[in-house]
Amino acid sequence: MRNAREKLQWASTRTTTLQEDIAYSLFGVFGVRLHVDYSEKKQNALGRLLQEIISQSGDITALDWVGKSSEFNSCLPANITSYEAPPCTLPSPSEDEIQASVSSLRSVVDLQSASQLYQTLDYQSAPRFAHRRLHLPCIVFPVTEARRRSGYDQNTYTYEIKSEGLRNLHITTEDRFTPFSPARPPPVWQTVLLVRPWSRHLLGLHDNADDTQSVDNWSVSEFSLHDSSAAQTGPIHSDSDSRALRLIVNLGQLFSAFLLARQRDGEFKRIASEHDIIAQVKDIASISYLTDIRTLEVL
Repeated sequence: MRNAREKLQWASTRTTTLQEDIAYSLFGVFGVRLHVDYSEKKQNALGRLLQEIISQSGDITALDWVGKSSEFNSCLPANITSYEAPPCTLPSPSEDEIQASVSSLRSVVDLQSASQLYQTLDYQSAPRFAHRRLHLPCIVFPVTEARRRSGYDQNTYTYEIKSEGLRNLHITTEDRFTPFSPARPPPVWQTVLLVRPWSRHLLGLHDNADDTQSVDNWSVSEFSLHDSSAAQTGPIHSDSDSRALRLIVNLGQLFSAFLLARQRDGEFKRIASEHDIIAQVKDIASISYLTDIRTLEVL
């Protein structure tokens, strides 16, 4: 199993005699050591486990779930059964498609802005917990309009969400919040955000084996550049520019988003959804200008 999410799915149908043991029995699986307290609630025990997994590994796949939020922290599920469905998998472009997109972006994207975006994201810290609050580095898309749609289930609410830079989408949730629009703005304290949790794999960094191969290839390329018989067939682009443009391509793909609502005390809570929230930017060429990068504190 490659990540925390796959292990949690494997364990999601486990039953235990004592409710706290649903979390305690997984300490060895995840290599964590926590104190055992059979007077705490199941949500608290599971929350402490998930908190430790994310804090130790920086693995945010444990945040990929649908269902009800935990009392421990709204970014965590109330029950391990929320991991029973397979993890959200989205189509990814082939290497040829990425290269084609990178080539097409060179003439429309400001390379300096793209490089600055890459550097900013490269310096983002890993997610961490402190006092049950998740400090989550993310790319933020403010919601500009939320219209409630009629539904058949009286226990859930469906909203049409519009946000800056993203295509419109629909969200079904048990949480209710006041609809708003540019003509009818929300209360002063209420802010709703669609966010993309930051993951370093989007930078497209290679592992050590790839780096070794790259050094070998570089040596051959360097020799060829000094060979007078080598023909130059096109412009030479720096590796940093290529990495920045590959990042833009990656950020332009479909992604799993969270919906966060600001509370009266200024902190945020995740609005749990009945289904995965799948979002996509409207214009890939404008990503380097629209991107708002922050670390949000989520209760």
